[in-house]
Amino acid sequence: MKVLVLYQPHSEHRIVVEELVREYKRLYPSSVVELLDVEQEDGTAMAKLYGIVRYPSLLVLRDDGLMIQSWEGEAELPRPEDIIYYASSNL
Repeated sequence: MKVLVLYQPHSEHRIVVEELVREYKRLYPSSVVELLDVEQEDGTAMAKLYGIVRYPSLLVLRDDGLMIQSWEGEAELPRPEDIIYYASSNL
């Protein structure tokens, strides 16, 4: 499984994203979170691929790229416990 965060690092939601990622890594140190800037080519392509239109967005993907769960927008960001639930599932 892969945890991916699409965000704009030069926006006001940067702090919320960084705090969530820091807390998630503290609780689940073996889990990896990939941060992608949606203003860069890779981030833009990933947002387009998964139909993401609000930021920040957090995606849980299977290794084959199938999206298991997503949350879009700052108000919708999950708790670390919710992320790990999907990231450790066998869906």
